Amino acid sequence: MGDDCSVPGFRVHITGSSIVGAGYGLAAWYVGDMHPMTCALGAGLCSVAGMMPDLDSGPGIPLRESVAFAAAVVPMMMIHRFQQTGLPLEAIIVAGAAIYLAIRFGMSWLLKNYAVHRGMFHSLPAAAIAGQVTFLAFASEEPLRRYFVSSAVVLGFLTHLVLDEIWSVKLGMFGPKFKKSFGTALKFHGPVLWPNLLTYALALALGALAAGDAAWTEKLATARQQMEQAARPYQQWQQPQWQYRR
Repeated sequence: MGDDCSVPGFRVHITGSSIVGAGYGLAAWYVGDMHPMTCALGAGLCSVAGMMPDLDSGPGIPLRESVAFAAAVVPMMMIHRFQQTGLPLEAIIVAGAAIYLAIRFGMSWLLKNYAVHRGMFHSLPAAAIAGQVTFLAFASEEPLRRYFVSSAVVLGFLTHLVLDEIWSVKLGMFGPKFKKSFGTALKFHGPVLWPNLLTYALALALGALAAGDAAWTEKLATARQQMEQAARPYQQWQQPQWQYRR
């Protein structure tokens, strides 16, 4: 997708999502008292997510940069998940390398050969899928951090879609004029049945996995808080050990 007056180009999208991500991260830090590094991660992911809907635009900067970034970041985000399963270090390295190769080359090949521009990649269900994948990959033990990071990806994705819709409206002498592309970004379904069914099936499956994983994480967080509260009176009851000198 080129940088011209008819569509928002790469620079417009990355600038818009970066501004939104920076504002979202600062708000989470200043108002929500979120950890600064978590805020920085959310802001960065929001910025990069602003390129994700253009993965269907064919070979170019959005596809190349987004796939390379995802291939590098997703395995790192899943390190804690691998540790939770009890995998040894060697297995974690092998799994991370396999995920990198699958995203870097497998996903890139699928997008180049089968993705259709302004298809279901430019849709609200696709934004939900991006957030669900992030939620499942970022297996933090603190639920609020997971919600923040995954919602940052959704926000960056939606920023792209909103900019596409804004650029599809042109102000004329007799009011706004809508281009043919209007309504092809912020949509719930496309004109072809099978991509719609596949997208919604994937969204529902990932949603079920995310809901189950969220419930499990909430139980772990509650159990950890109860253990900390139970140990607090015991710690207060203990007296300091006095050391006598001769």
